[in-house]
Amino acid sequence: MRPRHYGVLLTLLVFVLLPTLLATAYLYIVAKDQYASSVGFTVRREETPSADFLGGLSRLAGSTTSDTDILYDFVLSQEMVRLVDTKIDLRAIYSSAWPDDPVFAYDPSGTIEDLHKQWLGMMKVDYDGASGLISLEARAFSPEKALLVANAAFEQASTMINALSKDAQTDATRYTQTDLETAVARLKTAREALTSFRMRTQIVDIKSDIQSQMGILTRLEEQLANTLIENDILRESARAGDPRISQADQRIRVIEARIASERAKFGSGGIGPGGEDYATLAATYEGLTVDLEFAGVAYRSAQAAHDVAKTAAQRQSRYLAPHIRPTLAERPLYPHRLVYTAMTLFFLLAFWGICILIYYSIRDRR
Repeated sequence: MRPRHYGVLLTLLVFVLLPTLLATAYLYIVAKDQYASSVGFTVRREETPSADFLGGLSRLAGSTTSDTDILYDFVLSQEMVRLVDTKIDLRAIYSSAWPDDPVFAYDPSGTIEDLHKQWLGMMKVDYDGASGLISLEARAFSPEKALLVANAAFEQASTMINALSKDAQTDATRYTQTDLETAVARLKTAREALTSFRMRTQIVDIKSDIQSQMGILTRLEEQLANTLIENDILRESARAGDPRISQADQRIRVIEARIASERAKFGSGGIGPGGEDYATLAATYEGLTVDLEFAGVAYRSAQAAHDVAKTAAQRQSRYLAPHIRPTLAERPLYPHRLVYTAMTLFFLLAFWGICILIYYSIRDRR
């Protein structure tokens, strides 16, 4: 044994054995027990056939991988930590062992970034991309707190999936909703235009009004024919200058004038209801009714398309399905004291060995 050999042994004691003993003492004496609560879930999509003999019973199908990827990223995000902290005071749960266990406990004066880092250290998430299953293990310094954290994490994940499903349904029906609103506005405009026409002309149905006018003309022409016949008979039997003849002639002139006036209502320049001739009124009314008919057809088509889109979106609603409910721990599983002790000894010993090899390499070169 030479003096340098004692120096090497001293460095082994100071830089390997002593830190390992200190770490072991901290792990077994100071470090607080940590309890774990596990929960397993996956994203499911409900798909309901539009029509089948089962009467609309739903069947379950696994979600797309992207849904589970989003959920996995959300569970490990800072937003998840903020929501859980707001709900159950995560800072108080993680800082319950402070300052007795400064290594594994959370410093209550820390920021949200520090809390997020603590969350990543106390939360273990396993994701199977093939099956879409997510297993979550929440740790805390008591079994009740661990169960509380696991429940809160599951609830927030479920809320996020529900919001994602609602957003997807909104996107799926957004364009049909816009088309429906346009069709409703068009139908409303067409109805208002027809109502305005009826109020201005005081005509509810132009066809009925025209038929009524034609009935008046028919009766006037019948009266004219009867009057002409009576006048011819009167001229054959009465003397010249009989006042009845002049009265009959005057009656004929009045009836003919009335017939001409009624017929003028149907021609250009005639004066009918609202100061317009019936030809113009009929053309305007037909245009308004055609607009109303097309607006009604467009509205019914838009309503049917919107209903189909809503039904399809509802058939693809997502929700979180747990296959393992949050568990209540009966004994602590963390920290892994033996594993941490072995890892500390291994890395310190490896670092010490590398340093010794470097030392002897430099010494041999001299």
